[in-house]
Amino acid sequence: MKKLLAVALSLMLVLTSAAALADTLTMVTNASFPPYEFIGDNGEVTGIDAEIAAAIAAKLGYDLKIVDMEFDSLIPAVTSGKADFTMAGMTVTPEREQLVAFSDSYATGVQVIIVREDSPITSADDLFVKDAGHTVGVQMATTGFIYASDEEANGKCVVSAYPNGNEAVMALANGKIDCVIIDNEPAKAYVAVTPGLKILDTAYTVEDYAAAFAKNSELVASFNTAMAELIEDGTIPAIIAKYIPSEE
Repeated sequence: MKKLLAVALSLMLVLTSAAALADTLTMVTNASFPPYEFIGDNGEVTGIDAEIAAAIAAKLGYDLKIVDMEFDSLIPAVTSGKADFTMAGMTVTPEREQLVAFSDSYATGVQVIIVREDSPITSADDLFVKDAGHTVGVQMATTGFIYASDEEANGKCVVSAYPNGNEAVMALANGKIDCVIIDNEPAKAYVAVTPGLKILDTAYTVEDYAAAFAKNSELVASFNTAMAELIEDGTIPAIIAKYIPSEE
């Protein structure tokens, strides 16, 4: 009887653990991209993507676990099944669509150029001049990296890639590179706390952000439905406005 009871208890623990895992969605991100994701005062990942993901997970009946890692590890984590999805201010591109399934877009991103205040670079036209040799700082595996690499291939710049945006901005402030290409919102956050830098007035390009899932994920449809409902009821617009107040 004791043996049967022990077996029964062990089985219950296994089933309980399995149920707990099934009720949790794991999201991977790179928490160096404020205000979309960053480490808060409590030491946990917070920001627009974290709050939107938590709201969607709750609406679908899941708990949310967020894991911070390098940006270039995010898609491999999703495609290998180590994570259910990623949200990281990730732009939808044809190259990425070959690897993952994207959700509907929940925000628009603008790529901008950060320079030192005394820089002779006043626009992308000044930056990407053939044989000028300007060094462009970017975060590895981002669309900024992709765009700058294309310009480099045409002899219009030299690319210097960094693990995260903060390191690229620090390199710029220290005179190691000539500019940084990065999304507008983190650019504003970095410039606000780094004297001597400015953002050029002209946007480099405009992009759509979305969550990324494994190609065979069954979550995409329900995720999109929940996201649409949270946009309609004002939840997601309120989260975005909390971190990016309207300038009107």
